[in-house]
Amino acid sequence: MNKNDLVAAVANGAGLSKADAAKAIDGVFAAITTSLQRKEEVRLVGFGTFSVARRAASQGRNPRTGERINIPASNQPKFKAGKGLKAAVN
Repeated sequence: MNKNDLVAAVANGAGLSKADAAKAIDGVFAAITTSLQRKEEVRLVGFGTFSVARRAASQGRNPRTGERINIPASNQPKFKAGKGLKAAVN
């Protein structure tokens, strides 16, 4: 499923136009992104939790040349599925 498929499914399920469903989905994505930028967790009970994890700086190797490279520290978005989502998939 891609974003257009999701918009169509939400529009059909909620009785909205595709334009309104697209605005709603974009709003949800924007709210989640903004919260993660502020290092806040987003908990959707029964669905899952979005969070930010800090990845420390490390050293790696270029596979072609074997040269050492520095990999900078970064923030990584994480998602942990909730009990309801896990049960629905299994």
